[in-house]
Amino acid sequence: MNYFLALTLTVLLLQKTVAQPALPPTPQRPVTDTYFGKTVVDNYRWLEDMANPETAAWFKAQGDYTNAVLAQIPGRDKLIDTFADYDSHLSVRYGEIKKRGNTYFYRKTLPTEKAGKLYMREGQKGAEKMLFDPAAYAPGKTYLMTAFTPSSNGQKLVIGLQEGGAELSTIRTMTVATKTFGPESITAVFGGEVSWLPDDSGFLYTPNNSMDTKDPKGNLNTKGRLHKLGTNPATDPDLFSIEKNPDFGIRADQYPIMFYSDDNTQVYGYLGTVDRRATAWVAPASEVGKPAIAWKRLCTVTDSVSSFVKLGNQLFLESVKGAPNGQILVTDATNPNPAKATVLLPEGKQRITRVGSSKDFLFVTLSDGINEKIRQYNPRSRQWAEVPIPLSGTTGLEAYDAAHSNEVLAYVSSWKQPTVVYDYDPVTQKLVSSLFDVKVDYPGVADLVVEELEIPGHDGTMVPLSLIYRKDLKRDGSAVCFMNGYGAYGNSSVPVFARQRLALLNKGVVVAETHPRGGSEKGQAWYKAGYKTTKPNTWKDFISSGEYLIKNGYTSAGRLIGMGTSAGGVLIGRAITERPDLFAAAISNVSCSNALRMENSPNGPVNAAEFGTVKDSTECMALYEMDAVNHVTAGTKYPAVICVGGWNDPRVIAWQPGKFAAALQNATSSGKPVLMQVNYDNGHFTEDKAVTFRNFANMYAFALWQAGHPDFQPAGVAKK
Repeated sequence: MNYFLALTLTVLLLQKTVAQPALPPTPQRPVTDTYFGKTVVDNYRWLEDMANPETAAWFKAQGDYTNAVLAQIPGRDKLIDTFADYDSHLSVRYGEIKKRGNTYFYRKTLPTEKAGKLYMREGQKGAEKMLFDPAAYAPGKTYLMTAFTPSSNGQKLVIGLQEGGAELSTIRTMTVATKTFGPESITAVFGGEVSWLPDDSGFLYTPNNSMDTKDPKGNLNTKGRLHKLGTNPATDPDLFSIEKNPDFGIRADQYPIMFYSDDNTQVYGYLGTVDRRATAWVAPASEVGKPAIAWKRLCTVTDSVSSFVKLGNQLFLESVKGAPNGQILVTDATNPNPAKATVLLPEGKQRITRVGSSKDFLFVTLSDGINEKIRQYNPRSRQWAEVPIPLSGTTGLEAYDAAHSNEVLAYVSSWKQPTVVYDYDPVTQKLVSSLFDVKVDYPGVADLVVEELEIPGHDGTMVPLSLIYRKDLKRDGSAVCFMNGYGAYGNSSVPVFARQRLALLNKGVVVAETHPRGGSEKGQAWYKAGYKTTKPNTWKDFISSGEYLIKNGYTSAGRLIGMGTSAGGVLIGRAITERPDLFAAAISNVSCSNALRMENSPNGPVNAAEFGTVKDSTECMALYEMDAVNHVTAGTKYPAVICVGGWNDPRVIAWQPGKFAAALQNATSSGKPVLMQVNYDNGHFTEDKAVTFRNFANMYAFALWQAGHPDFQPAGVAKK
C-alpha cells in the first residue's frame, strides 16, 4: 500500500488553496453493525487498528500532508512568534505552590524554557533552590513533570514524569536534602498523583495496567495500592479494588482511588469516574496496612455528593440532591450520613462551583454564571464572611498546606484580566499581593471590549454567550469570528485570560465563547439538558450562537470559525454536519467524533457515564445521534476542517478524529481542504510550550486562511 506514503507535489486550483502535496487516499471498507434494529455502516473501522502498519502509515501520510499544507500558509510562523513574544511578557510563571513546614515547593517556568522545573525556598523570601529539571533527567529524551507531591514533613517528594505527552507517568521518590532519587520507579500512574501515608513511610496510588495508551485493558480493573519506601513495587499490596472489595459493586471502568483527609486522621476510598456524583467509603487512617480495611459507606450516587471536606469532627458535603445550584451539608465525620446531614448553606440563586479548606476554615466559591465570589465559614464561630477579592471574574483559593496552616493563595482572572495572585489570611480577612504574583502588561488589552449576552436557542431557551473584541469593531459582517464551545461533564466555560486568544483579538478577530447546555453555567439542570439523550441541545446551542453572531453583524458565514476540543468534538462535529453552510472553517481538536464507537477505545468505558452506552437501547440511539462520523453525507459542501489527534493521547484515541477526517475527505463536495494533523510529541495536551505554540498556530492559521483573514492568504490567490 505504498500509495499511503506517496506525496506527489501538485498545484490544486481550489478555492483559497495553495501549492500542496496530493491528499493521501483513504479506502472505504464497509463493516455493518445492527444496534437494536438500526443498521449502521462503518466505512473506516480499519483505522481503529492502530497497531496495523497500514493504519500507522495512513496516519503518517495524513500528518505529512497536513504539515506540508500548513507550512505554506502565510502568517503561521508569525503566529508562533507572537505566542512566544506574549509569553516573554511574563518574566516568570509559578504554579502548584505547596508548603510543608516553612518550605515552599513550586513549579517555575521562565520564558526561555519549554516547561517548568521544580524549586524550593525556606520561607517566601528565602533563597531559591532548584530541586529538579525534567529536561536533564534523561539526556536524549524529552520528559515533563506531571506532578510533584511533598511528604508531610517536606523531606521527601514523589515526582511524576511523562514522555511524549502520554499523561501516564513514571513516579520516582526524591530525598529533598540530597536531591537524589530513591530506587522506586513505578510506571503507568495517571497524572503522577499520590497520597503520602501520615508517617511519610510510603504512599497510596492507583496505577494503570499498562504504559500503552492504546491498550484496551490498560485502565480496566485497576487497583488502589500501598507502596512502602524501599520495597519492591512489584510486591505492593492491593488495598482497594474489585478483588479486594467484591461486595462494593465496583465496575471494571471505575478507578479505585485512596487518599487521606487533610488532617491525616481518615482515609477515603473513592471510585474515580466521569460521573460527578461521588461513590466513596471512609475508614480511620490506622486501618491502612491491615489485612482488610474496615470501610464505612460515605456516599453513593443517589446522594449526589460531588465533593467533601473534613474539618475537625465534621464532614462538609457539596450536594445537588434536590438543589440544582448546589448546597453545603454537614455531617459527623466518623459516621457520615448524607441522608441525615444538616443543611449548612442552602441552595441560592448562585451556583456552587468549588469547595475547599485551610486548617480551620471552609471556602465555598459561588458563580452567577460568569463571575465568581468566595465565602468562608468558621466552624468554631459558625460565622460566614465574604473573601474580599477586589476584581471580578473567575476566582479561587488554594491552601498552601491545608493540614497545618490557614495561609491561602487567592487568584482572579477574566476574559481581559491576566491572573492576579494574592496571599489571604482568613483569620484577619486581609488580602495582600503575593510574592508569587507577577505583574504583566500585554499589548492591546486596553482596547478590548467584553459583552455578556443571552441569545435565544433553537427551542427558545436563553443561552449565555460571551464576546470579546477590539473596540474599533465594525459590525458589518466583515470580521472573522472564532467561536469556541465545549458543553460536557458539567464543565462551564469560565472567564480566564489566554495569551493565544489575545493574538487573535489583536488581529481584529471577534472571539465568542459559547455556553451550551451540557456545561453548568446555569446549574445542574443546564448540565442535564445537554447529557446523553438531551445532548443535541449542546450543538444546537452552538449553532444558535453562530446564527446570532451572523444576524447581528459580528461576522458572516464565510468568516465564521468553529472549534471544539475533546468532548467538544461532539459539539463541533455535529454542528458542521447539521449546518455545514454556517461555517467557513472548523477545528476538531483531539475530538470525540465517533461516539457510537467510543466504548471500543481504551478510555471509552469510563465515559459511558457521561455519553451513554451501546448496551442500552435508548442511550445507544443517543450515541448515534451525537456521532459526527455517522452523520457525514456524501456530496455535501462541508466547510474547511482541520482534525487533530495526539498519537499518545490517553483520553481520546487518535482514530476518533482520524475517522472523522477520512469521512469528510471522501464526502465533501465544497473543494475546501480537510486535514488530519497528527501530533507524535503530544497527547491530549502538553506543558511543552514549543509544542503547544506550534499546535495552536497550525489550527488557527488554517482556520484564519479559510475564513479570509488577510494576514493568512497566499499571494496570487483570488479572494472569493
